[in-house]
Amino acid sequence: MHVLILIAASLAFLAALAAVVFTLRTTQWGSTFEERAAAMPGDAFFNGAPRPKAVMTRAITIGESADVVWPWLAQLGRGAGWYSYDFLDNGRKPSARHIVSWIPEPRAGDACPIGYLRHLAPGSALTWWVDSVRFLGADARLAYDIRLAPSGKSLRLVTRISSDATGLFARPMLILFRFLDSIMARRQLVGIRDRVERHGARTSNPDQPETGARDQYQHYEVIYASGDRAGTPGKEAAAKSRKAAIAAGVLD
Repeated sequence: MHVLILIAASLAFLAALAAVVFTLRTTQWGSTFEERAAAMPGDAFFNGAPRPKAVMTRAITIGESADVVWPWLAQLGRGAGWYSYDFLDNGRKPSARHIVSWIPEPRAGDACPIGYLRHLAPGSALTWWVDSVRFLGADARLAYDIRLAPSGKSLRLVTRISSDATGLFARPMLILFRFLDSIMARRQLVGIRDRVERHGARTSNPDQPETGARDQYQHYEVIYASGDRAGTPGKEAAAKSRKAAIAAGVLD
């Protein structure tokens, strides 16, 4: 019995150690020191008293111009899916592999499960913001920055996920959040790069033609600033994010 307990404890320790190493390696995946030190628009959204905080900056090089890359970023989470593990974050719906015809240009106040679009620089940057979400007994805020920067004949796509939290379980929640986000984020960056470099800015996909259904490529609901919707109605927190955008004065 003591041997079995020792084996179980050893396996648990090794699993925890592997999770820590994995998280440390992936929270800064692909990014340079300069990219991690550079300011992002979402950094300024965290006002108020100091709170436990998690910051994860990642980056990837894409061999295309900004006018080809930007449309893929503009429709990310806005009806085209998330380009990551679709069976985990998109209700098993395959994310789009072309520029979807009916998705409108992004506007401040667009709302989806990861908040509302608070900052937008067309062609180069956007920031999603969640001002309050309950997760594992803690109250959290989150900013998701996406930025394009020239790098020789290529582009650097830099993303930053920042979150802080209050509550008894704030610190363990942020540790778990780092781990869970690390699973998805690298795959998303690779998914964007692969789509851009394989398909350019194509507007159709013969293997996955558009049906006109607004939930064809994305499971979780998005509510555009205009009030039009895509995704499965009522799925996740788009309506709450829209109310937050209105309360913040971002959306009339």
